[in-house]
Amino acid sequence: MKRYLLVLSLVVGSWLVFAQSCLTFRTADRKAIASFHEKGIPLKTVSKKQEGHTVHYVQTGADSLPTIYFVHGTPGSWTAFEPYLRDSLLRSRFRLISIDRPGFGYSEYGNAYPLAVQSKIMGPVLMNTRNGRPAVLVGHSLGGPMILQLALDYPSLADKLVIISGSIDPAAEKPEKWRPILFKTFLNYFVPGSMRQSNIELWYLKKDLADQASLLKNVHCPVLFIHGRQDTWVPPVNVEYGMKMLTGAARIDTLWLEGNHFIPWTRFREVRDELLK
Repeated sequence: MKRYLLVLSLVVGSWLVFAQSCLTFRTADRKAIASFHEKGIPLKTVSKKQEGHTVHYVQTGADSLPTIYFVHGTPGSWTAFEPYLRDSLLRSRFRLISIDRPGFGYSEYGNAYPLAVQSKIMGPVLMNTRNGRPAVLVGHSLGGPMILQLALDYPSLADKLVIISGSIDPAAEKPEKWRPILFKTFLNYFVPGSMRQSNIELWYLKKDLADQASLLKNVHCPVLFIHGRQDTWVPPVNVEYGMKMLTGAARIDTLWLEGNHFIPWTRFREVRDELLK
């Protein structure tokens, strides 16, 4: 019995140590800079303070060009859009900025905030990067409602929104009442890396989307939905919801691709070519 308890303690202890360090979805700045440098691509890394919070983002492309802002889903970090920041065609046409949402990467890693709070933290930082040229906000998955929140809070930030596989329909979000059992109990320590804050913000999400619903008519810039026909994680009904609710948008376009929730990477060329337009 003592041996069994000893082995169990070692296994649990090892997992607790492992859980703190795995699945962080982030790359140290020096490693990222070196990796891009190997391909002859200058990578700029920036950390800014905003009302006591740290906001981290990276950039490729010339400061004088129009800007594409990339906002990742959950869990994740700026590295989700690394293939786009490396792409020579995009870099020749745009300044590319990919941000760590608050709670992820090197922006307050380990914390979790509702969408409205995240917007207030990173919105002013993004606004300070505006260079007077056209700007596009691109958000994948939970990054979809995130860029809608940014457009509501900072209407002059973006001239267009591109929502890729965006989870924006509150009715499509399952209650998943098991989530608080994790983050409100000791079991949270067993959840690896970024999955902890992801679990919490996904619990917030249904209410966040419900709060956002009545405001969506106030989004006035053009919106493009890119969605995978076979996406079961964020079903296509989210696009239908967006087309119904975004009544104030200058125009709404859709691009349907064969694929699932991971089309930013599995259908990279099609997504990239759409951004080039």
